[in-house]
Formats: sequence, C-alpha cells, structure tokens
Amino acid sequence: MSSKRIGIVTGASSGMGRDFIFEIVRSYPDLDEIWMVARREERMRKVAKRIPMAARIFAMDLASGDYSLLEEELKKEAPEVKILINSSGFGRYGLFLEDDRKSQTDMVRVNCEALTAITHMVLPYMKSHGRIINMASSAAFLPQPKFTVYAATKAYVLSFTRALKTELADRNLKITAVCPGPVATEFFGNAEGSSKLWYKEMIMAKSKKVVKLAFKDCSKNKDLSVYGWSIRGFYVISKIFPHSLLLKIVGKLNSKDQV
Repeated sequence: MSSKRIGIVTGASSGMGRDFIFEIVRSYPDLDEIWMVARREERMRKVAKRIPMAARIFAMDLASGDYSLLEEELKKEAPEVKILINSSGFGRYGLFLEDDRKSQTDMVRVNCEALTAITHMVLPYMKSHGRIINMASSAAFLPQPKFTVYAATKAYVLSFTRALKTELADRNLKITAVCPGPVATEFFGNAEGSSKLWYKEMIMAKSKKVVKLAFKDCSKNKDLSVYGWSIRGFYVISKIFPHSLLLKIVGKLNSKDQV
C-alpha cells in the first residue's frame, strides 16, 4: 500500500502561508492531504473550506518550542511529504533595548528554531524530487537597524537553506529560500511601526505574485527566489558595497520613519 501523499505548510492561517496553500492545490492536485500548521485554528478551518482537498489542522504555537503534535502524527502516518513550506515567522520593529526580551527570543524560536526542527523531522519522509521552500527575507542580505533580531533570523534561514541544499544534493530535493522585500500581508501591521517606513510602502509586493515566483524558482531548482527589480537590485548592492557603508544608509532611512 502506497504512503499518503501530503504537503505541509506552517504559518497557514493567513498571509503568504495561506497563499502557498492555494498554490499547492493548483500545482499538486494529486495530493491526498494538506497539513496546516499555525496558532489560529479557526482561521485555518476557514482556509480549509476554500480548497478542494482534504486538510488536517495542527493548532500549534511554534514559539512554545513544542512540535510533538506534528512529529507524532508523522511517525503514526508515515506519509510521503511532497512539499514542505516553512512560512511561519514574525518580526518586531524598533530599537532592540526598547522591546521586551521575550518578543526578541520568540522571534528566534519561531523564525529559526521551529523552521530547523520541522525541516529535520520532515526530511525522513521526503523522497527524490520533493520540495522545501523556506521563507526568508531581503532583510537576510544586510543587517537591519531597528529590525535587528528579525534580519539576523532571516540571514540564518538563507544560510541554512543554501547549506542544506548542498548537503542533500544526492537526494534530488529542490530547496529554495524566498527573499522578498515588503509584502502586503498582516506582517507589517504586526511588526510595530514598520508600515510607517515610506520607502517600504513604495515597493510593497503582492503576496500571490511572490508565492507564484517562489514555486517557479523552486521548480527550476534555484536556491534563491527574489521578487521584484528593486529587491534584486538591493541584493546586488549588498554584495558589492561594504556593509559598514550600507548600514549607515539604512540606519538613516529607518530613523526617518513617520510617527
């Protein structure tokens, strides 16, 4: 008897995680189930009602560090995971010492630890040509004053993704880090103050377009997916110019956010 074929999406209740689910439905119509992981159970149930595919809900707070609910179900079902989308994450905007310690450490736990743990537990259930898409950010390209911890966590995601892809090359897995700039989702409402940065408002991308490009780039086995000419330009600049110079520029831009 063949294994159940599934896709797994974290951060599935809203934003890009939700759009990734819709894209999976279009790209993988032969899946048996989509497993949705997020804190907000009711929102995931609403998403599940909108797709023509069986869905399983895992109401989990990844900041808790407890991933046993998902891990135990993987061991019980032993499915074939065709695609894993690590989309959970959050950011906090502001000076490091002016925010509380728990918010800063929770960012590391959700953006780095949970992504690492879930990838580790899922990989044994992936076969050749499986796909992993990890949500990083253009903040991974350069340290970001007032986004200090968030940018550091996304640099981790990018580095982790690229190294993992190289390690697992003989398994023929397609592994991609997605590094968009600002995306029009709830993120910028939750990352306090970040929506007030005028230059980010100017280059705000649509979630669905970022997701479509991510799928396209992953299918081409690219290690990096960057949406939009402005962010691609930022990536090139971050490789050419000294970070000490760029940090001064970013620091000045972020100091001019409207209050």
